[in-house]
Formats: sequence, C-alpha cells, structure tokens
Amino acid sequence: MDHYVERVVDLVEPESNHLYNMSADDARRILLDGPADAVRGIQGSFALTAKSGKMVRMARSLDRPMRYFLAKRQEGPALIVASRIDAIREWLQAEGLYGQFHPSYTRMVPAHYVVDLQLIGCPDPDPVYTRFFTPVMGSLPADLDAIGKAYIAALAEEIAQWLRTIPEEEPIGACFSGGIDSGSVFLVTYHVMRKLGMNPSRLKAFVLDLGDGPDVQQAHAFLERLGLSLFLEPIQAEATSLDVGETIRIIEDYKLLDVESATMALALAHGIRGRYPEWRYLIDGDGGDENLKDYPIEENPELTIRSVINNPMLYQEGWGVGKIKHSLTYSGGLSRSYVRTYATAHHFDFEGFSPYTRPEVIAVAEAIPFIELTQYSVDRLYELKGEIVARGVRAVTGLEMPVFPKRRFQHGAVSMDTLRERLPYREAEYREQFLALYR
Repeated sequence: MDHYVERVVDLVEPESNHLYNMSADDARRILLDGPADAVRGIQGSFALTAKSGKMVRMARSLDRPMRYFLAKRQEGPALIVASRIDAIREWLQAEGLYGQFHPSYTRMVPAHYVVDLQLIGCPDPDPVYTRFFTPVMGSLPADLDAIGKAYIAALAEEIAQWLRTIPEEEPIGACFSGGIDSGSVFLVTYHVMRKLGMNPSRLKAFVLDLGDGPDVQQAHAFLERLGLSLFLEPIQAEATSLDVGETIRIIEDYKLLDVESATMALALAHGIRGRYPEWRYLIDGDGGDENLKDYPIEENPELTIRSVINNPMLYQEGWGVGKIKHSLTYSGGLSRSYVRTYATAHHFDFEGFSPYTRPEVIAVAEAIPFIELTQYSVDRLYELKGEIVARGVRAVTGLEMPVFPKRRFQHGAVSMDTLRERLPYREAEYREQFLALYR
C-alpha cells in the first residue's frame, strides 16, 4: 500500500464527560491545538480524544479510567479508546481482530497527562506523555488553621460547582462511614446546599451495614454529635452476597485492597439501587487519603516517609510515568485504583462524584509543607489529616467534625473475621481470576 488509512474508534460514552466551563468539542480543540498546560483549564470530569491526521491526543481527569488499544489492520492501524477493557475486546471481536487481543496489551491513559500517539502502523509507536497538572509542593505556611481553611474551601467550591449541575428535584446520596473523608464531604455538602438555598432534605448519608462491621455505629455517633442523625440511612446487605468474582469482572483489576474495597462498594450501590430505583447522584470521599498521605507506610516495604513526602502526588499517580514500576496497562496510585469507585457506581447507573480528586483540591494538598510540619515523623504525619480537615470544616462550615481513627472501607463494613471468610484470596489468586475472564 502507498499509504495507511488510520482509524480512531472512540467508545467513551459522550454523556460521561461532565464539563463545567466549556463544551466537549471545545475541550477537544484545546487538547488538540493548545499546549498541554491548556488542558488544565478544562474543569470537570473528562476522558477526551482528539485527532489530526495521524496524530491522536488523549487526556483524562483523575476520577475515571480511560484505556486504549492499537490494532493492526491491512489498510492501516486502528486505535480503540474506551472506559473498559471488555469494550475494547468486544469491538475487536466484532471486527474479526480478536486474535490480537490480550488485556495486558491495553493501555491506560495516566491521569494529569496528555498522551500523544502517532498512527503510523508497524512497528507500534511509543506514546509521548506531557504533564498538564503540576502543583507546587510545600508553598503554604506551616499554619494548620490556614491550611485547613484553604483545603476545605477548595473542597466546598468543587462541591458547589457539582451541585449547580444537578436538577433541583434530584436527591443526593453521600457514601458515608463517619470517617474523615466521607464525614467532611457530607458536612460540606450539607453546608453548601444550605448556603446555595437548596433543600438539604434532598441529602442522605448511606452507610453499608453487613451485620457486624463497626462503620454503622461510627456513622451514628458522628451524626448524633452534630444533631444530624435524621440524614443517616443504613443500607443492609448479607455478607453471603459478597461476590469477589463479580467484583473482579466489574473493576477489571486484581489488586488486593482495591478488590476488597470495590466488593463493599458494590454491596452498597446494589442496596441503594434496590431501595431507590431512580436514584442517580452519589458523592463520596475517595481521594482524601491520597491527598493527605494517610496510608500505613509500614504496610508497604517499598515506602519510607521520605519517599511519601518528597515525591509529588505519589499516592495519586504511583511512582509516575516513565518509571520502572509504572504500569502501562494500569497506570499507578489512585490513577489506577479509582476504577474501584467509578466502575462500581457506573455498573448500577449512578453518577458518582469525588471532590477530593479535583485538581484545585489536590493543589492545596500538595502545597502543604509536610516536611516542616512532620520533621519526617511518621506518627506526626498520621495525625495531620484529622487536624487539618477538622480545622478546615470548622472554619468553612462552623461545624465541629468528630474525628475517628482511620479505617479502610472494607474493614469498617464487616468484621475482619467475616472479611477473611468471604474474601480469603491472595492477590495472585485474584490475578488468576482476572485473566480467566479472557480465556
């Protein structure tokens, strides 16, 4: 052949882009024509693809997956872009190209990067990654009151933008445990709704109740202290209904903690959907742990407090694009694991929102002078999150937020004994179950 006939197949649902300040077409023009930094000006949730000749550019926000696959055809290459691996597989099957497929051949667009790809056929081209979001580290003063106020004010602004897009008759559900992240999101949402003149009775705090987990009691205690118990609605489910195989199929991943968390998220979403068939909007606190670096360092032998504090957005992006441990198939950090939230909500036709994943909120978190505040003390790092968020909630809303010890979703929804009974597998076994989906 004298030339290739390249093809781009964009399977991302157009309605899944939720932009505040421009149309999707305008956003694609910015992606295609502007410098990478211009993508930073696109506000909202997006997974965008733009093409000019043989050049394709892709970019996504942190709060959603975006995958692609380059297929070879006699007439020229085809780039398939989708939210899910199985959507790529189904397209290849329909086109008679399934022989080229393996899940590990799919690629994830990493959050906060523009990905440039040239459709030039064989051999496959290497993508070029250019950052569009680079927050400044450690630029805030070491004043916990000022930090908390800035952080929660940014959170409140993101929640306000989201609330303005929701029809006024629609109810809003907060995925709630009484922990720092879900608690702050619920309280700030409640505050912003009242400030904007919205009816707060539209709001509910949904807590998963599998019978023996500590979250239900914690959720009750949290809201009771504030006189807001009327907003709480436990969602009961049977621990015997937890199906890890179904979780792996839905999230298309096998990381142990993400599978456990997503299994609980599916139980919660299933329960809400069964009780409220028409409910659409959910808000949660995913991303809060990553922003304030609140994970047990001692549980990960690869990490030290110095690596956590000194590497920008380590928990949001993993070790980063271009590093040996960056997965081309899955990306890293929350850029990878957010699928546990997105896919579970999407599976039950919810439109989810995690304001802690927004760049404006992350930028404040990255500006916290962690070195100065902790002096590399692990214990001090763990204390910071509750102090910062509680002070910020008080400054922005006037409410005194209770602060309970950190607990993962899966450790609060059920007892540890029940968790190990229902989800006894190791990550290697989860990986085997995942790969078995494609045999």
